[in-house]
Amino acid sequence: MHGAILRVTPDSSIRPPSDLNVRYGEERLPRYTSYPTAPHFSNAITPHTYRQWLAAIPQQRTVSLYLHIPFCQSMCWYCGCNTTIVRRNEPVAEYLAAMRHEIDMVTDHIAHVPRVDRVHFGGGTPTIVTPAQFADLMTFLRRKFTLLPDVEVAVEIDPRTLTPEMLAELGASGVTRASLGVQSFDPVVQRAIHRIQSFEDTAAATEGLRAAGVRSINFDLIYGLPHQTVASCVDTVQKCLQLRPDRLSVFGYAHVPTFKTHQRKIDEAALPDGAGRHLQANMIACQLTQGGYRQIGLDHFALPDDSLATAQAAGCLHRNFQGYTTDASDVLIGFGASAIGRLDQGYVQNDAAPRSYRQRIDRGHLAIRKGYALTADDRLRADIIERIMCDFRVDLAQVCARHRTSPEAVLRSADRLNMLIADGVVRLEGAILAVEDDARHLVRSVAAAFDAYLGTPGPVYSRAV
Repeated sequence: MHGAILRVTPDSSIRPPSDLNVRYGEERLPRYTSYPTAPHFSNAITPHTYRQWLAAIPQQRTVSLYLHIPFCQSMCWYCGCNTTIVRRNEPVAEYLAAMRHEIDMVTDHIAHVPRVDRVHFGGGTPTIVTPAQFADLMTFLRRKFTLLPDVEVAVEIDPRTLTPEMLAELGASGVTRASLGVQSFDPVVQRAIHRIQSFEDTAAATEGLRAAGVRSINFDLIYGLPHQTVASCVDTVQKCLQLRPDRLSVFGYAHVPTFKTHQRKIDEAALPDGAGRHLQANMIACQLTQGGYRQIGLDHFALPDDSLATAQAAGCLHRNFQGYTTDASDVLIGFGASAIGRLDQGYVQNDAAPRSYRQRIDRGHLAIRKGYALTADDRLRADIIERIMCDFRVDLAQVCARHRTSPEAVLRSADRLNMLIADGVVRLEGAILAVEDDARHLVRSVAAAFDAYLGTPGPVYSRAV
């Protein structure tokens, strides 16, 4: 165990939601892990387009890799990921064979052997593969790419199913960062979301990963879950503080049963309202900052010596599909069903269903289903939105100069911004736009002021708070 329990009275450091939270917090908005966001991707981007984009990757550019393993042993009802329940290893083995074939095809279209400084395994549950399968996949990646000596290898993990054999293999394969799903330690909440996970299981996984040489641990927490309360959030955070992860990601539950039908098993009457969600988020942030963590952007927390904290202090924090990151690469190559990649020219996304993904690959076709070609205006707005999301401020003159335009041209098309200024959410001093300290939880609403494609917010997005 690490650290001590922080004792804080549940309601001592939070304020009730203001009218601004009611006005803006109920909006359904993107999380802005990309711009434009995935709902704007279309089938105008084809495998032929992707081949051209791959061929144009500069030789001197380092790239990041994302590998999606879309399988779990059981379905968590809150889940918003693309995943499939499997009971046997055969479908996983078939999928991994298809992924290796996809990697072969993609690298065939790149004129050089790409140098890789980051590899991220997402899911689903990547550690559903056997230790031997994980070792083989890492060996294959090292054969197809040049993994740099200081490459970061990150894996998302379900602590309930992590075996000693897999722990040993993660260390042997050079995994440097592990992200553990925790969500909540409240047994009432766990039953309501169909995810029973004891503190002891999480502690054993954390300590086992550290013993195996995984040097950085992240916990994922969620607020706004059924039957969740401020008090249960306090209890969960205090238990997390005992284990002292290097980082925590704290997300609001996005209830979208129209798109994720398994979420219909969640009792909507048991979900907290907007005011309750806000209080939970505030208390989690309060507990973590009092426990020695620094808040990173909207929803991440890190110890002061963590690379996220130092990047934020240096003004070089970034945001991508994994959330806040120190990854500055413009080239992300995604592999697997539903995986999203980003290249200089735009975004690409694979077929989301594992079966049709495999069928495309088996026929010798790239699995790209849709994508988006970036315009000059997209690049400008993406730059502005990233700085707002990462720094809570943006020097519009500086950003616009990089894109050969003027702040006035951008501000003329940001009608929503006037309302945010009038409401005291942001202030504009010259060309410096800054989110007010007490309105930082509304940063997605500020970023949305520069989203040219937002239109009417739809149920595909989560609440702003």
